[in-house]
Amino acid sequence: MRQIQSTITEDGKLILALADVPEPAPGPGEIKLRIEAAPINPSDIGLLTGAADMTGVSAIPGGISAPVPPAGLRAMAARIGQAMPCGNEGAGTIVAAGAGAEHLVGRKAAIIGGATYGQFRAVKADEALLLPEGATAEQGASCFVNPLTALGFVETMRAEGHSAIVHTAAASNLGQMLVKICAADGIPLVNIVRSPEQVALLKGIGATHVLDSSAPDFMAQLIAACTETGATLAFDAIGGGPLAGQILTAMEAAINARAGGYSRYGSEVLKQVYIYGGLDMSPTTFGRGFGMAWAMGGWLLFPRMRTFGPGTYARLKSRVADELTTTFASHYSHRVSLDEMLKPDVVAGWYRRATGQKYLVLPNG
Repeated sequence: MRQIQSTITEDGKLILALADVPEPAPGPGEIKLRIEAAPINPSDIGLLTGAADMTGVSAIPGGISAPVPPAGLRAMAARIGQAMPCGNEGAGTIVAAGAGAEHLVGRKAAIIGGATYGQFRAVKADEALLLPEGATAEQGASCFVNPLTALGFVETMRAEGHSAIVHTAAASNLGQMLVKICAADGIPLVNIVRSPEQVALLKGIGATHVLDSSAPDFMAQLIAACTETGATLAFDAIGGGPLAGQILTAMEAAINARAGGYSRYGSEVLKQVYIYGGLDMSPTTFGRGFGMAWAMGGWLLFPRMRTFGPGTYARLKSRVADELTTTFASHYSHRVSLDEMLKPDVVAGWYRRATGQKYLVLPNG
């Protein structure tokens, strides 16, 4: 079978190419899935391209190559010389099964766990998500990373005692899911986007607070939204630049507007920003206009899931299955084969990670 693999070479090159590998055979309790649809998420791009300079992409037989700068090569030291299968999640048809899972043959299912930019994948049956009757592989392709991340934000909010959320890059597929979840669950949500068109998009699906970070009065709008919602928790997909600090500053201003008093140390209410993406890889910069009760850290889906109570993962997966074509519907702008995914112009498209430009890989045509 054919599978996309990413390799960093000792001489400082990224090789992203198709490889011929043996088809997996399902063991006891396992299923073999014919992968029919697999999304390219921002989290996939980190493995696909590593620390390569993607402005220097060139075509090679079966794929592409790009230079890896010396600093990037040092950061990639642990994976040099390893041909790494790519693709975090996907969906398709169960075509074979090991002992105990034979009854699942013919069902559509979604999986997570890597190597989904390949024609087949074997996984434990209990780790797959069986799709509802009539659902397509395309509908199920993105039912792990984005839906569980959005639901994980809400679980984090509840576990840490917050009552509202601020979310950046909010016009993404994930952001649209979060809008629908928060509307259904009665959670105040402040959405930050980067253009008037994205404001209109989220308003169109029912979002209440949608702020354009490019607007001249953005900070005033952000303070007003934090004041109205009481938001003290944010999830930031941007990472670099000043936005995380601006959110903390707006939260503090909103708290102080309600406090009715002054403290030179700022409010005692904890304001938390989690960075969960890297759309901007420049340094994260911020002033200190938000007192001393604040925190900024990273948020990663599955390590965070392990911190929730027993049964949470199964409960969230069940909700995703129930709302697959409504709350958790994903939208794709491009559909590409394995060969097309590695064409330099297509690589430039999915590497850009632009809102509204979502690529779906069709490994079996």
